[in-house]
Amino acid sequence: MPKKQITTRSGASPVGPYSQGLRVGDFVFVSGQGPLDPVTGQIVGANIEEQTKRVLENIKAILEAGGATVSDVVKANAHLSDMTFFDRYNKVYVTYFPDPKPTRTTVGSVLPLKGIFVEIDVIAYVGND
Repeated sequence: MPKKQITTRSGASPVGPYSQGLRVGDFVFVSGQGPLDPVTGQIVGANIEEQTKRVLENIKAILEAGGATVSDVVKANAHLSDMTFFDRYNKVYVTYFPDPKPTRTTVGSVLPLKGIFVEIDVIAYVGND
């Protein structure tokens, strides 16, 4: 099955050798997104709530460019720089995904850029039920 690269200026540009997203058949895969402004490439947000919102807006834009929505997300993986942020991150995260919520893994991680508190990647399914 061929891979189709997803690229949009509405989501943060990659900071390494990876695609923003890929469409493969009925699935859309979005690479881990940090809280980077799509225009400037700079980190957005002084706290976990602001950063989580920026990350999810980047994800939303990439999903839409690939023909999906947040409603289509079936799996999310989240990395927090500090697990004490979990409750505050979760309050923002829950507002983006309708029921039934995607399956999710959230772990504490050392994130690659200084000042980033959260990174999230998702998989969406856009096929027929």
